[in-house]
Amino acid sequence: MSEALQSLLDLLDLERIEEDIYRGRSRSAVVPRVFGGQVAAQAMVAAGRTVPEDRHAHSLHAYFLRPGDPGAPIVYNVDRLRDGRSFTTRRVVAGQHGKPIFTLSASFQTYEEGLDHQAPMPPAPDPATLPTGEERLRSYPHLPADTVERFLETRAAVDLRYVDDPPYGDFGTPREPHSQVWFRTNGKLADDPLLHVVLATYVSDMTLLDSVLLAHGRGGWAVGDVVGASLDHAMWFHRPFRADEWLLYDQQSPSASGGRGLGQARIHTQDGRLAVSVVQEGVVRVPREH
Repeated sequence: MSEALQSLLDLLDLERIEEDIYRGRSRSAVVPRVFGGQVAAQAMVAAGRTVPEDRHAHSLHAYFLRPGDPGAPIVYNVDRLRDGRSFTTRRVVAGQHGKPIFTLSASFQTYEEGLDHQAPMPPAPDPATLPTGEERLRSYPHLPADTVERFLETRAAVDLRYVDDPPYGDFGTPREPHSQVWFRTNGKLADDPLLHVVLATYVSDMTLLDSVLLAHGRGGWAVGDVVGASLDHAMWFHRPFRADEWLLYDQQSPSASGGRGLGQARIHTQDGRLAVSVVQEGVVRVPREH
């Protein structure tokens, strides 16, 4: 396991304060606030620790309420909303400085047989044939060196490979609002299904709004031609998967309006199984000229 991945796992390993109350710490992100994927992942850890081991996460729905302060701890309060025969529901409120910054509802289910179908996996090149994230980032001379280093630092735990140029790599001309990345953790993970859900939740917030930027030829926060933040985030976990094995994150944007952009995505395993569906809306604003 890489040192960066172990550091991320330590970050996600919350401290139990008392029953159903947990505390997490933060670290710097590319933007000067807590990375949304970190808060969502930590909230899933908090929720999952109150659920029987035979019940696995099947969905989460979250709202980002306020920017997180990287210099302050985050307290996660878990409400045990329901413990039924098949389903368990939890609500988590994350707070800092006496105010909520994030809320999450998550549902867990015991395994059962049922109807089974899925959308086919879209075509994509083998991840082994693609440049690594570091190779891509260092190939863009227009990116400031400190921006490149911050990207590399915040994504060091994950091997994330774009199929085509990301928005910050090739911008100025609108492109199809469609983006694909392959990802896996930089090291093996334990056989805990919740851990793999948590890591996928963490990564899912990294690139989902890229397709919004592509539609308008914008490079994004890395080059400063938009400002934005995640507003809400939803995931449905359809089939078992491992976050330490290659996953294809196929993303598109059907709409942007009113200062908001919508991203939709599917995550497939390398052998073609549809593992996760994801939807996110975020603030995407063009900076005003003074």
